Amino acid sequence: MATPSYNTIEELQHRKDELKVTLQDESQKMGKLWHQLTDPQPSNTKGEMVVNIISNCITAIDAFLLVRKLMKTYGNLFPKKKKEKK
Repeated sequence: MATPSYNTIEELQHRKDELKVTLQDESQKMGKLWHQLTDPQPSNTKGEMVVNIISNCITAIDAFLLVRKLMKTYGNLFPKKKKEKK
């Protein structure tokens, strides 16, 4: 893919404005999708409520295990501060 060439500052500004609008639209779309994923689903029956609770618990455990694994792998990037002796 060839990179477009811009000859004037106005062309650059116009392209910048187009990209800014595109990024804002994509950000709004991502926000809506994120809220659809994270908002609790309404449950009509007790069975659906139990399934939602179990699903939320599994998600929480999965997140905990992921953070634990990442900290074990990359924990050396965040060294603990040594306490000064008095």
